[in-house]
Amino acid sequence: VLTGTALSALTGEEIIRRMEANLVYDTSRIDGAMTIVDQFGTKRSTFVAYSEGDTKMLLEFTSVEERGQKVLRLGNDLYLYYPDASEVIRLSGSALRDSLLGSDFSYEDMTGDKSFIDNYSTALDGIEPIDGHPCYRITLIAKGPTVPYPKEVVWVDEGLFIYRKVEKYAQSGRLLKEMVVTDYVTRSGRNIPTGVVMRDVLKKGSSTTFTINKIDIGIKLPAGVFSLEELTW
Repeated sequence: VLTGTALSALTGEEIIRRMEANLVYDTSRIDGAMTIVDQFGTKRSTFVAYSEGDTKMLLEFTSVEERGQKVLRLGNDLYLYYPDASEVIRLSGSALRDSLLGSDFSYEDMTGDKSFIDNYSTALDGIEPIDGHPCYRITLIAKGPTVPYPKEVVWVDEGLFIYRKVEKYAQSGRLLKEMVVTDYVTRSGRNIPTGVVMRDVLKKGSSTTFTINKIDIGIKLPAGVFSLEELTW
């Protein structure tokens, strides 16, 4: 049940800024896994991800079947590299919404700009519990047509300032995806979601679990890790 916004001394924008502070790092290295459950069964892929701020990310798969596949994000540009191919593929426009390895995550979901404040206007709806955790419920409306989801509703934990649940909507108002946090850790004073389940509601019986097994924050990254030249190595 939603309760009045008068209970909160914070604005929607301040709450989102505090949430972003938990999600965006000067530098980071993550060892993780993605488990896809769909009509074909269960598939698990492992990866290493490097990030710098909210505009640079390199995702490199380490599981046997996908080993060497890479996704590089540089600002608004996204590049794919497959070891079997001789060239780097640049993704743009609607292709950013394509599924990553058949998962419920799109390329945009996995690597996209994490700055909600830059991309959305915020409205604090009130306070509502998610799985027993009191959360601020905030509606985000896209500021421009290039934002992947015209509307999102985010439930931000009142004490931890991590999202507990996110709903992503189309321009028509139709729910497209639902994301729920199942676990988190505290590192360097930040609360970091380490277990996330994404469900594409347009894909029947499908869900993808994103798991962080290890995360290092504020570390020195390999030289050139975000360069196109290094992508094919």
